[in-house]
Amino acid sequence: MPLVTMTVNDRPVAREIEANTLLVLFLRETLRLTGTHVGCDTTQCGACVVHVNGRAVKSCTTLALSCEDADVVTIEGLSTGEALHPMQAAFRQHHGLQCGYCTPGMIMSAVGMVRRLGTDLDRDTIRDELEGNICRCTGYQNIVEAIRAGAQAMADRPDA
Repeated sequence: MPLVTMTVNDRPVAREIEANTLLVLFLRETLRLTGTHVGCDTTQCGACVVHVNGRAVKSCTTLALSCEDADVVTIEGLSTGEALHPMQAAFRQHHGLQCGYCTPGMIMSAVGMVRRLGTDLDRDTIRDELEGNICRCTGYQNIVEAIRAGAQAMADRPDA
């Protein structure tokens, strides 16, 4: 079996894996980082979004071996110690979740969106950018408001 090495949430990891192991399964089953969810296996729902080398990607169709020497951040690695990341705090404050299944992917997508587009996001841009993320519980209104608030909070924290 091939060996894959990468940094996950600032920790170096090296494991022998099957060549066809998806990143989402590597994170969940091998590393026990279960915040990244499997929703559809077809890149339709976005529940599996993580950051690879600073870019938001859907881990359900990314081979773990393609992340050799990459820097991977999951929802577990987004916060610093006990302090929530500004986007996580905004989702909590603005009730941008219900059942919570899509929330990790929504938050990771939102952080990626802010890093790509900046902190001054309008509602239409946010809705367009969330096209690849499905929430079956909400009407997206609170998610959009949470992302706007989280983006503004990230503007106040350049390290976020």
